[in-house]
Amino acid sequence: MSHTPHELAEDFPGAAAAIHDLKVTDAHFARLMDDYHRLNREVHRAETGLEPVDDFTAQRMRKERMMLKDQIAALLSKAG
Repeated sequence: MSHTPHELAEDFPGAAAAIHDLKVTDAHFARLMDDYHRLNREVHRAETGLEPVDDFTAQRMRKERMMLKDQIAALLSKAG
């Protein structure tokens, strides 16, 4: 398992301009981004042992992060 954060810029190469535009013009998108980054940091800290969590919590956090990323991807797709 990789212990590197899942940054959106890496997951959506070439979409930096669209991400920026949506973040400043769409409050819902901005909130999704903030939630994703917060949760992504939590997952990273858990996976690296800085703030250990039980397996159930770690799995729940990763699933929630994936759902947020799916919502972000859908909005990027509509904008593109």
